[in-house]
Amino acid sequence: MKIQANSSGTRSIEVEELHLETIEKYQLFRDLIDSNGYVDEQVLDKLKFNVRALLESQAAIDKELLNLCLDVIYHPNMKAYGLQQLVLLYINWKNQGNENLGSTTRSIQGTPFN
Repeated sequence: MKIQANSSGTRSIEVEELHLETIEKYQLFRDLIDSNGYVDEQVLDKLKFNVRALLESQAAIDKELLNLCLDVIYHPNMKAYGLQQLVLLYINWKNQGNENLGSTTRSIQGTPFN
């Protein structure tokens, strides 16, 4: 899966299902976005700080978390727009897993959260 990393569509980041599973495993998006629903550079910085703290606190480095950092979160093209697209991809991925549970929420790339 690819996410668009900028609004013009000239840059993208490859995201694998394992990356989404790692986000879920560590609940990296929990309480990440403020009540206003906007993703900006401060939100991206907050995610980077949270991930760095996780990596520093573990006795053994989780290879999956490290791969998520290298491939996605610390990717040179990752900016606030890319993070917004990643969050939307994650929401869609979670909803696909919950289709049998009657989930009706759908997110479309490029739409705000509120």
